[in-house]
Amino acid sequence: MDILWGLLTLPYAPVRGLTSVVKVIAREAESQQHNPVNIRRELEELDRAAAAGDITPEERDRGQQQVLDRLITPAGGAEVTPPEAAGRRGDQHRG
Repeated sequence: MDILWGLLTLPYAPVRGLTSVVKVIAREAESQQHNPVNIRRELEELDRAAAAGDITPEERDRGQQQVLDRLITPAGGAEVTPPEAAGRRGDQHRG
């Protein structure tokens, strides 16, 4: 039965292979994006660029916030809101 199923689904093998490759690439990209070494390197590059005058302090702060936001975003992509931040956001919407 397995041989028959394999033969019947043989035309879909390239699609299954491509899907597997895409999943591996996505997993690797996700791990690189959340790698503490890479995050530290990006923060140091922002500091160097600001010290050299290539970017403004505001641009550095925005860049740092974007990098640090990746630390609190889990690998699945859904953002986790810390309890203290959730309370502040709720207060802003009420006002």
